[in-house]
Amino acid sequence: MWSKHPKALPYLFLSEMWERFGYYLMIGIFTLYLKDVETGFAMSEKEAADLYGTFIALVFLTPFVGGLLADRYLGYRKSIIIGGLLMAAGYMMMGIHSLPMLYVAMTLVILGNGFFKPNISTLLGSFYSNEQYKAKKDEGYNIFYMGINVGAFICNFFGAALMILLGWQYAFFAAGIGMVIGVIVFMLGTRHYEGHTDAKGTQPGDMPLSKIVLLILLPSIVFGIIGWLIKGVESASNTNAAIFGSDSTDAFIFACVPVVLFYASLFFRARPDERKQIGALLTIFSVVILFWAVFKLNGSALTTWADRYTDREVTGTTAVVTENLKFSKKLTYAKDTIDTYDAQFRLQKVDGKVQKTYDYPVYFKNASDQQLPEEGSQVSLWATNLSQSINPFWVILLTPLVVAFFSFLRVRNAEPSTPAKVAFGLLISGLSVLVMVAAVKAGHNGTEKVSPWWLVANYGVITIGELFLSPMGLSLVSKLSPASITSLMMGGWFLATSIGNKLSGVLASMWDSYDDKTNFFWVNFILLLSAAALMFVLLGRLNKTMNEKGIH
Repeated sequence: MWSKHPKALPYLFLSEMWERFGYYLMIGIFTLYLKDVETGFAMSEKEAADLYGTFIALVFLTPFVGGLLADRYLGYRKSIIIGGLLMAAGYMMMGIHSLPMLYVAMTLVILGNGFFKPNISTLLGSFYSNEQYKAKKDEGYNIFYMGINVGAFICNFFGAALMILLGWQYAFFAAGIGMVIGVIVFMLGTRHYEGHTDAKGTQPGDMPLSKIVLLILLPSIVFGIIGWLIKGVESASNTNAAIFGSDSTDAFIFACVPVVLFYASLFFRARPDERKQIGALLTIFSVVILFWAVFKLNGSALTTWADRYTDREVTGTTAVVTENLKFSKKLTYAKDTIDTYDAQFRLQKVDGKVQKTYDYPVYFKNASDQQLPEEGSQVSLWATNLSQSINPFWVILLTPLVVAFFSFLRVRNAEPSTPAKVAFGLLISGLSVLVMVAAVKAGHNGTEKVSPWWLVANYGVITIGELFLSPMGLSLVSKLSPASITSLMMGGWFLATSIGNKLSGVLASMWDSYDDKTNFFWVNFILLLSAAALMFVLLGRLNKTMNEKGIH
C-alpha cells in the first residue's frame, strides 16, 4: 500500500492516528464528565451540550489563524509540533477537577488544534502535487483518513478502562500521552518532508497580517463580546434571554461574522483566473456545515441515546470478559431510586452549599418490565463511551471497500467527480437519520430501551456518507486552492466544520425539549436533504470549474 505513495505518508498517517487517539478519547468522555454528579460537574443535558458545541466549534475555528501563520511565517513543521504539544498539555490538564482549570485546558486544545489540524492535512496534499502521485491523491487522503479512525477506534477502550479503574483524570492523561507520541512520530519523519514544510511568505496581493488582525481578528473578538452581552427576549424556555439559546452561542455567531466576511472578500478580490476556484470552495464550505451539524451529534445527542435509551447490559462470558478488561461496570438495581428520579436536576444544600444533584441510578428509568432485573441484583453495563468507537470501526472496515469501489470505476472511466462524491455523501448521510427515527419508534419514543444494533446501523450508514464526503472534501480543498492560500483555504474548510459543530451543539441542547424524539431526528434529516439537494443543483457548475482547471 505504502510503496505507491510518498514516503512521508506513513509518518503523517501515524502522527495523525495518535493525535486523533488523544482527541477522540477526550471527546468521547467529555459530556459524560460534565454531567457526572459524583466526580464531574453535575451539568444538565442542555448545559453540557452547549459547552460541548462551543468547544468543538472553537477547536475547528482556530485553524483559520493556524493555517495563515503556517503559510506565511512558521512553516508546517513548526506549526504541527507547537500545536501537538499545546493539545497534549490541554488534555492532561482536563483531569484536574476545577472549572477554571477546565476552561484553561479547553483553550490549550483549541489553540493547539488550530496549529496542528490544517497544516498536517495541507502538508500531505503537497506531496501529491507532482505527476508521479497526482492520480493517487484521493486514495492518499482516504488512507490518511483511515489513520484518523484507527486512533479514534482504539482510544475509547483505553478511556473506558482507565475511567472505570482509576477515574476521569487518568483517562484524560492518557489522551495527552497519545498526543505526545504523535508529535514524536511526526518528528521522526522529518527527513521525508524536505522542501515541503517551508513557509511561503506573503504573496503579491495578500492582505498583510496587521490588516487581518485589525479587520478580522480584533473585530471577531469585539463582535464575540457584543454577542455575549447583548440580550434578547426572556421567556420560559429562554431564561437567560439569549438571542440564539445561550450566551456562548450568541458570542460564537457574532464572532464568526468578520471571519465569514473575510472569506467572502477573498472571492471578490481574487484574480479572474482564481475566482471560480475560490467560489467553488466557498460553495462546498456552505453545504458541509449541515453535514457536520448532524455528524457531530455523536458526542452529544447520540452519546445520550447510548447512555439512556440503549440496552447496555452484558451477560455471561461477555460480562466476565468486559469486567476483567474494565470495559463494563456493575450497577445495582433498587426500585425506590427509580420512582423518585427526575429527568431535570434539582438543587440541594450540601455542607451549606447549593449543588445540583440527580437521583441515581438513572439507567433503569426507561426500561420495560421485561428489561428490569430483580430487586437488589447487579447488572454489568458496558461503558457509554465505547459507542464512540462504532463510527471509526466502520471507517476502518469500509475505507478499503470504498477505495476499491472508486478504483474499479476509475479504470472504467466512470468514477464520479469529487463534488459528485460530496453530494452523494450528503444524501447517504441523510438516510442514516432515518435509522434513528426507526430506533425511536422501536423504543416507543424512549419509554423502553432498544438494541445497540440501532446505533451500529446508524453509524454504518453515515460512515459511508462520511467516506464519500470528508476525505474527498480535504482532497478538493488541496486541489482547488490557489497555491498562495492553500492553508488559508484549508482553514476555511475547518471554519465550515466549526460552524457545523456549533450548530450540532445547538441541536443537541434542544434534545430534552422534544417530547417526540422522532421530530428531533426529522429536523436533522431535513437539514441533510437540503444540503444534498443544493449540491446536486450546483454540481454542473462545480464540475465545469474543475474541468477548466484540469482538475479531476
